[in-house]
Amino acid sequence: MEGTHLIQPAVAVLVASFVAFRAYRRKSLDFSGAVAGFLVMAVHIAAGYRYGAMLLVFFFTSSKLTKVGEEKKRKVDADFKEGGQRNWVQVLSNSAIAAVLVVVIWTLTGWKDECLDSGKSALITSLIGGVIGHYCCCNGDTWSSELGILSDEQPRLITTFKPVRKGTNGGVTVQGLMAAAVAGAVIGISFVLVGFLTTKCTLDVALKQLLVIPLSTLAGLCGSVIDSLLGATLQFSGFCTVRNKVVGKPGPTVKRISGLSILDNNAVNLVSILMTTMLTSVACVYIF
Repeated sequence: MEGTHLIQPAVAVLVASFVAFRAYRRKSLDFSGAVAGFLVMAVHIAAGYRYGAMLLVFFFTSSKLTKVGEEKKRKVDADFKEGGQRNWVQVLSNSAIAAVLVVVIWTLTGWKDECLDSGKSALITSLIGGVIGHYCCCNGDTWSSELGILSDEQPRLITTFKPVRKGTNGGVTVQGLMAAAVAGAVIGISFVLVGFLTTKCTLDVALKQLLVIPLSTLAGLCGSVIDSLLGATLQFSGFCTVRNKVVGKPGPTVKRISGLSILDNNAVNLVSILMTTMLTSVACVYIF
């Protein structure tokens, strides 16, 4: 039994090492981001393959989309980085809450992969639901941002629906919102498919896990909307007449578009993730 329990941590270290090194080489992560990514990834996979799958789906799809249309994004995004390179702060703002949750789940369940079943344990169901909501929000926000900025559609500020420049925090498009919903669904599908291989539960409970997919679709959309609302109100956006781009900090050459200088992008991500995590956690207790 001890040997069996050592297999999953070993797989976690190997997979996390490979992915982190590959991401660093391809400039998806800088050195600090690669180290943080390795630690977070290893914890997720060691705690449960479903959690590792959701994290990897989020990371690979988001990294790929970040590199789509780079030339167009370079002209619009004031903080553009080649390959969308992330540092440790960005890695942790998009994974720290889930990492804490999976550690708590592992502490409560050991190596057993549990189904979503409030009848058996409302606490574990809520914690797993929180992890699902976390990555639906992360994936939804990233897909929405990366694809929305490439849309020919004029963004509208989510609080007033007035047209705004591309790159404005809180600016949304129909294409971006649809992308967020699809991104959430992808996370839900990965959870369900891996869960069918790693969990053991009765047929009716197993079939009920399919409800994760529509719930995840809604969570992806909801997370993106919450992120946009926070961005439009608590995150500054202004147009710099020198750089001819939308920027996130006030200045003598910057004309304010929207928002207050209370939260930066990482803080907005963290708060929206926390809120979506909590909402999905509660929803899972009632649904399952």
